[in-house]
Amino acid sequence: MKKLPILLLLIISTLCSCYHPNRSTSDAWDIAESDSDTISFYSTSHYAPSYNFIIKSDSLVLQRQSPKEIVIDSVVFYKKQHVVVADVMTIQGDSIDSVWVKIAADQTTMGWTHETTLLDNVRPDDPISTFIDFFSDTHLLIFMALVVIVAAAYGLRMLARRNVHIVHFRDIDTIYPTLFALLVSASATFYSSIQLIDSESWRHFYYHPSLNPFELPLHLALFIFSVWAIIIMLIAVFDEVFKRLPVLDALLYMLALAAVCAVDYVVFTVTTLYYIGYPLFAAYAAFALWRYYTTSSTPYKCGRCGKNIHSKGRCPHCGTINE
Repeated sequence: MKKLPILLLLIISTLCSCYHPNRSTSDAWDIAESDSDTISFYSTSHYAPSYNFIIKSDSLVLQRQSPKEIVIDSVVFYKKQHVVVADVMTIQGDSIDSVWVKIAADQTTMGWTHETTLLDNVRPDDPISTFIDFFSDTHLLIFMALVVIVAAAYGLRMLARRNVHIVHFRDIDTIYPTLFALLVSASATFYSSIQLIDSESWRHFYYHPSLNPFELPLHLALFIFSVWAIIIMLIAVFDEVFKRLPVLDALLYMLALAAVCAVDYVVFTVTTLYYIGYPLFAAYAAFALWRYYTTSSTPYKCGRCGKNIHSKGRCPHCGTINE
């Protein structure tokens, strides 16, 4: 525990730092000054010329010529290729999408495509956006939910047979693991709530992410605070678990905790999108706290051996009757 305050100070100090993505949007307004349609697009879109993307699909085919010209040639971009937005054009009356975007890999490799096609095949060139993109795939979440629940159920059953300590079921006498599981569940619920209630602000955060909560709107700031709280709480959990259990038992306990938290994440992320997550989280929080305080908390000490005990009466360690 002596190292914990230092670690907390180091982590909290990072909250004052900002993430500076490798992009510049100041030139977008200069380019847009002569075109009112383009200005309107920049005021409603979350990106502009000089914004960086990475191709996430296997390939993306674009036309070299402007949408107002006859298409003669095409250019292909491939997965993981870095590109930059070179220009944006609005063509009224286009039956597919009125917004066309020109992207470039270098001075000679560039082409035009519809905005809808572009955004389906790229992601922002930013590690936070990459993380969001990966965990925002609904099909992936459903698949992860099935895999994680089955794997976690099997793993927890095997650990229970070995009498391994497991959060909520055969827990140790510290509330930190329970609070950590609840914090992960609350963050997953809040994460889905933002996408459900204010998807536009989440979309803007996706294109312009930051780990500094002080420069974000209140609801996004609270979510980032919860992410930092998870990191800080995890450090406390490690410290408490390895202080109370032998190394091997502690590793097995952390493995079981990871399985429980994985189930919590996928369950609350998916169910909140259908409004089921809110009553489910309330029931889970009540269950988790009830289980800890009725089976795992040790508010008393034995008068003879000095070890923590759950209730008055016979000490499970030395047999002394405590009244």
